[in-house]
Amino acid sequence: MDYKTRIEASIQEHLDAYMDIVKTLYNNPETGFEEYETQKVLVKYLEDAGFDVKSSVVIDTDFVAEYKSGKEGPTIAYMCEYDALPEVGHGCGHNLIAGIGIAAGEALKSVVDEIGGTVRVVGTPGEENFGGKVKMSEAGVFDDVDAALMVHPSTENGVGSRSLAILPIKYEFFGKNAHGCRPQEGHSALDAAISTYTQISMLRQFVTPGSYIHGIIRDGGLAANVIPAYASMEYYFRATTMAYCKEIATRAEDCVKGSCIASQTTYKTSMYECPYEDTKINYTLADMLTEKYKELGVEQINPVDEIPCGSTDVGSVSYVCPTIQGTIKIADCSVAGHSKEMAAATISEDGKAGLVTAATAIALIGLDLITEPEKLEKAKKEFKEGTC
Repeated sequence: MDYKTRIEASIQEHLDAYMDIVKTLYNNPETGFEEYETQKVLVKYLEDAGFDVKSSVVIDTDFVAEYKSGKEGPTIAYMCEYDALPEVGHGCGHNLIAGIGIAAGEALKSVVDEIGGTVRVVGTPGEENFGGKVKMSEAGVFDDVDAALMVHPSTENGVGSRSLAILPIKYEFFGKNAHGCRPQEGHSALDAAISTYTQISMLRQFVTPGSYIHGIIRDGGLAANVIPAYASMEYYFRATTMAYCKEIATRAEDCVKGSCIASQTTYKTSMYECPYEDTKINYTLADMLTEKYKELGVEQINPVDEIPCGSTDVGSVSYVCPTIQGTIKIADCSVAGHSKEMAAATISEDGKAGLVTAATAIALIGLDLITEPEKLEKAKKEFKEGTC
């Protein structure tokens, strides 16, 4: 039996177990950095499958599972996400991503003793807001990885897309309380916030196309007859690069300063969530995923989407090693992302089929990267030269 056949057989042999994991996570969703029970489920499976697993390496709810073949060869990493969303549970399909990553890792492990190299399954919590991959990348988890692979559930089949860098900034305003009938004795932090909101809204038309500014007033007072001494706002600044996000944020802070001068208030800024880098595309890996999808009978495969939309912490990994995040169709286009319908699709027959296809595809990419070193060298050369 050749390696490809053995990889496919491994996934089919353990498919029921993978879907049990997907369903367990679906029925017990945990939000970012709170995935304690989820971590236990995934770690136990990987330990039973023969991986050496370390938990809480950087974040309480992360893990790094590794299997070394004993022979020289590259390290291929499969990334698992598993944080859920409030209200809609696994509406982003991270439970299925976990199943795909574990299935691919176990499938490549089934042949790696013969072909050489190391298989690593990396549990990356808190993708939605807290940047598990950012923190793990900064801590060096991916420094010795030769290629990092994952596939995200979607309404389309694709081989990757650009993403936007995102800079989350909180503005807090400090004034002075006074009775509403004696406003001259106070300084309104709410006025500063509203003035800032208006000015930043006007700033939108003066940023480059493809950049986005969106924010809310989080705090604005508690009683209508009291001049608010405190107000706060939370903003996302998104752009094609982090450098331009910071440039926009600098201009936004000028709006804040002007508003505070006008209202006789003060302010401070902080980052209330984790900033994400844009995603560096590796076209070599994208071409390999296209090839594998075609071999597996996948139709209507979208090429790399060059127009970035949304943000992901995968971007941080893409600046450390050659990285790909493809997509696999598990629902039709009428199903919205971040919805209960998308969550339900992960445990459907289409979700099951998507797991098989996606896990097989990226396991086979891992096989090729190990057994055909020229492909890995091409991906690394592209990464080092900054072709993106």
